[in-house]
Amino acid sequence: MSTSSNQNPQEHTDVVESIVPMMPIVLPIGGAILIFLLAFIAVFMA
Repeated sequence: MSTSSNQNPQEHTDVVESIVPMMPIVLPIGGAILIFLLAFIAVFMA
């Protein structure tokens, strides 16, 4: 009854914890792509 459910911690890797170190790179690139797409849509609609 005293066994732990986390017997093998290497088997379970959290997706969020693996992405967090890349956030300073991913967020500006994603923001730049979003701004470019919004500007392209605005110019295309005008």
